[in-house]
Amino acid sequence: MAVKRVVFMRPGETEWNRLGRFQGWVAAPLNEHGRLQAQRLANFVRHIGLRALYTSDLRRAIETAAILEPRLNYAPILEPRLRERNIGIWQGLTMSEMEAWYPDEFEQLLANQDDFCIPSGESRVDVKQRVLAAFSDVLAQDKGETVGIISHTTTLHILLNELILDCCDDSLALSNSSVTTIVRGDDDQWKLVTTNDLMHLEGVETKAFPEIGEDR
Repeated sequence: MAVKRVVFMRPGETEWNRLGRFQGWVAAPLNEHGRLQAQRLANFVRHIGLRALYTSDLRRAIETAAILEPRLNYAPILEPRLRERNIGIWQGLTMSEMEAWYPDEFEQLLANQDDFCIPSGESRVDVKQRVLAAFSDVLAQDKGETVGIISHTTTLHILLNELILDCCDDSLALSNSSVTTIVRGDDDQWKLVTTNDLMHLEGVETKAFPEIGEDR
């Protein structure tokens, strides 16, 4: 039995999300609103036949997965390679602070979005290598036809663009607790079914966060 459908989810909201501060690998917990979002997400996932749930090991993702777990009746699988991009010296900053405090590095980023390695952090190429390896292992474990993955904005953008030709650019909204689904066809190619699905939130506010360097 091969994996035929993958349901990507973002964690619920944190206070740094609300303040517009980039989190990277910081151990930011869900805020009260983020827990509410995750509870609505839990109501959604119980009906879609997930056979396994893989999650980033960052705190906001783990807390989201823990809220989903009672509706799934099995433990989420921690996968460190599903982490957000390590943004090094920019962790905790807003976009305007990055540009103002580190103008040289910020210009280097804009000039070479894929290969620029944030000081003490990662490049997008680094992220691509680890997340593709993680996804390959998810498929190899073959837990069932439908599996879930909880991950983060940059990681998910990179993965979607690698799996699906001309899938989307980095301005694609991926809001807190959103659902994006892909399916594998008979030709073994992945196709996008839904992006940034928020129907399960039933009017609960949620925000998307830009890629670093995208929205100046």
